[in-house]
Amino acid sequence: MKLKDVLIGIFAVALLGTLALLWLAPAGLARAPDITLTTLEKQPLPLNEYRGRPLLINFWATTCPGCIKEMPQLVELYRELAPQGLEIIGVAMSYDPPAQVRALVARKQIPYPVALDEDGAAARAFGNVRLTPSNFLIAPDGHIVYQKIGEPDRKKLRTMILELLDRQGKTT
Repeated sequence: MKLKDVLIGIFAVALLGTLALLWLAPAGLARAPDITLTTLEKQPLPLNEYRGRPLLINFWATTCPGCIKEMPQLVELYRELAPQGLEIIGVAMSYDPPAQVRALVARKQIPYPVALDEDGAAARAFGNVRLTPSNFLIAPDGHIVYQKIGEPDRKKLRTMILELLDRQGKTT
């Protein structure tokens, strides 16, 4: 094999890897999009109403094993930190049937709002979310400070939320 062929092969693999990462990963967003979600109860849920508090947006699907696995941990996190100001919104992917979403929310006793992304607009607004779970931690000022495809590092996420809550408490 010639050196030229090896170099072309390495370049092709690097290029394909970069393209795959760009295709699958949500774009690095500086600010959370100013969108309105719709809850399971058909109520509007404008994200800008959550400014001033840390907000965790969790994109999930009823058929996603990682999503189902992380739900009890998110429920626990919400119950622990919501009294201090944390908000969580679950966003069911557009391909999830609403009845299936409602059944899972009831079965898992999810206490935070859950939205249906029926037309995929929320996923597009957050950088074309395609894989679940995908989590976005939004600071009180509206900037996305953490995003993760797959199950987040729970300890790191909790620490970041506590820091945001602490900063929020010192500025209010």
